[in-house]
Amino acid sequence: MKSKKKRDIQADQEKNLLLDPEKVEKKKKQKRKKRLVMILCEAAVFVGIVIISFQILRVIGKSSLQIKAEAAAPQLATGQETLTEEEKSRWQEGWVKYQDTIYAYNEDIMTFLFMGIDKNSDVKQEEEGTNGGQADALFLAVMNPHDHTIKIIGINRNTMTDIDIYNEEGAYVTTAKAQIAVQHGFGNGMEESCAFQQKAVRKLFYNLPVHGYAAINMSAISTINDAVGGVDVTVLEDLTRVDKTLVKDAKVRLMGESAFWYVKARDTSEFGSADARLARQKQYLNAFIGSAKQAAKKDITTVMDLYQAVSRQMVTNITVDEVAYLAPILADYQFDESGFYMLKGETVMGEEFEEFYVDEDALYEMILEIFYEEAR
Repeated sequence: MKSKKKRDIQADQEKNLLLDPEKVEKKKKQKRKKRLVMILCEAAVFVGIVIISFQILRVIGKSSLQIKAEAAAPQLATGQETLTEEEKSRWQEGWVKYQDTIYAYNEDIMTFLFMGIDKNSDVKQEEEGTNGGQADALFLAVMNPHDHTIKIIGINRNTMTDIDIYNEEGAYVTTAKAQIAVQHGFGNGMEESCAFQQKAVRKLFYNLPVHGYAAINMSAISTINDAVGGVDVTVLEDLTRVDKTLVKDAKVRLMGESAFWYVKARDTSEFGSADARLARQKQYLNAFIGSAKQAAKKDITTVMDLYQAVSRQMVTNITVDEVAYLAPILADYQFDESGFYMLKGETVMGEEFEEFYVDEDALYEMILEIFYEEAR
């Protein structure tokens, strides 16, 4: 029965085609147009859902970042200068007076700690002890929405500061002065070690609020570098012992392993090698940020792709929704070499290892410059 009905329909179509071909063709065009409209509508709905979902993700990410900081403001010493009666009458908690100027912490600032861990593998949980890996690179990235700038603070890995010591069972033993980089070595090499390192950095910076961290194993440098199309530098020191292309003063585009060695290599037998490496890391980051911004402007998904690409070599508490919030706005933030700060101080030779002692006055003034604004 169905077969006969199908034959009848086909016969009618053939008859119509013979008697009025223009009408048949018109109907075909109308059907194709309807089909195209339906496809476009479905695509529009899909794109709309994606956009709405992404915006919801961004809202969640922004809210998450705003509540993540562990303190309302750094705990800078107050009462160093005498307040006038007028100043006393309008004084607010958290304000700081320094050299006759009153400062208020910029609560809209977002600060992130980035750690380069001296491990050449994917991240994995370690037994409690000292195998978490040292933080050979430490940088604070500061996003200021008031002037849309990014500032970077480089921290010498040999900075002498308070380090919490833990035993092989993970129990706290004592606090001692040591190189800040060793703090990450305690713990399980994952979130626990990162929390220890973040605490040490925050204490050094007067309990500065930190909105997120990312600890990236050095093995990820090549992946990160190549994801933005490489980074152009003028080689600051001869590194041909590890890579023949890294000749002093040569202009090169770092790719793959060359980027890894440029950021990682140092000769521990030479005094001040950590300082020289930090200078290279500063130069590299300056150039990398420029390349990353250009890549993000061409394709906003670059940041998300990069996040996924290094996930196996990274421990972070910066979530996907927070990345979704940050990625679109980063392209609008300005960064240049004047926004790169280094801790001032002096490197001396300790009993066994190099020790970097921070100039406390310079650190205090830098915190005021970057994180505070003149109170109104």
